[in-house]
Amino acid sequence: LGRMKPVIVVHGGAGRIFKEREEGCRAGVVRAALRGYGVLKQGGSAVDAVEEAVRSMEDDPHFNAGCGSVLNEKGEVEMDAIIMDGKNLDSGAVSAVKCIANPIKLARLVMEKTKHMLLTDHGAHLFAQAMGIPEIPGEKLITERSLERWKKNLEPDSNPEEFQKDLGTVGAVAIDSEGNVACATSTGGLSNKLIGRVGDTACIGSGGYADNHSGATSTTGHGESIMKVVLARLILYHMEQGMSPEVAADTALDYMKTRVGGLGGVIVVNKAGEWAARFSTKQMSWATVKDDNLHYGIHAGEKHIKSVDEALASEREGF
Repeated sequence: LGRMKPVIVVHGGAGRIFKEREEGCRAGVVRAALRGYGVLKQGGSAVDAVEEAVRSMEDDPHFNAGCGSVLNEKGEVEMDAIIMDGKNLDSGAVSAVKCIANPIKLARLVMEKTKHMLLTDHGAHLFAQAMGIPEIPGEKLITERSLERWKKNLEPDSNPEEFQKDLGTVGAVAIDSEGNVACATSTGGLSNKLIGRVGDTACIGSGGYADNHSGATSTTGHGESIMKVVLARLILYHMEQGMSPEVAADTALDYMKTRVGGLGGVIVVNKAGEWAARFSTKQMSWATVKDDNLHYGIHAGEKHIKSVDEALASEREGF
C-alpha cells in the first residue's frame, strides 16, 4: 500500500460567531489544525491527531468545550465528548462530566481502558479518578462570558434559543499516513440546558463517526436535530453511495434542515484523503491542513490559504 498523505480538518462550532470573537475563533482552529498536523507529520496516528487538536480547543476559552463551556440551568459546566478509531470501529465517549479540563482525554481512556463505549456523570467521574485524571474546581472552567449568558437566559423574557446559535462545539477528523481515519468531538452543550441533558456529541453516529472503509466526520449544531437524523453516519452513508465529501455533507445537512428544521455544520475526510467543511448555519470556524497547506475560514465561501511554514511562523509571533 502506498503511503497516504495525512490530512486533518477541525471545526470550532457552527452558529453565529460575533464580530469581536472572530479573530480568536480563527486563531483557535488554526492552532488546533497545526497541532494535529504536527502529530501526523511525526508519524502519529489519526486518533492521536484528533485528540490533540480537540484538546487544544478545549483549553481555548473561545470555544464551548472544556474551559469556556456554557452553563446548565443550575449554573454548572457539564461536558460531553467522543472519539472514534476508523480502523476497528472502537469508540469511547463521556457525557455530563464535570470538573475535568479535557473530556476528550477521558473519552480516549474509555475507548482504550474499558470494554465500554460510553460512561456518564458519576461513573465517568469515578473512572477519571481511577485513571489519575486531575480534578479541577468547576469554576475554573467558567468564563465571564458563559456566566453572563447564563444570567441573561435566566431573565423571564429571555429566549435561550436565540443564544444557542453561537454554539461552538469543537471537533476534528483526520487520516494518517497508514490510511486510518479518526474523529473526535467535544462540547459544553446548550446554554441553560436541563441538568443531565446529553446532546449529539457523545452519541456514536451523531456527534461523530469514523470508518476506514468510507471516512470520518465530526458534527456541530443543534444536538437534538443532529440526533434525529444520525447526521455523522448519514454523511458516511452518502459517501458509501459514491458522493464526494462535499456533496455528502451538503445532502445530509439539507435533509436535516428540511426534515426537522435543524441547522448545523460538519467536517469530513474520506478514505482517499479528500476533505470538506460545510455548514447550514450563518458561520462555522474551520481549518484544515493537507499537502503542507493550511486552509481556514468562518463565513460561507470564505477560504484563506497559507503554507504551513508561514502559518507556524505567524503562530509563534502570536497570529
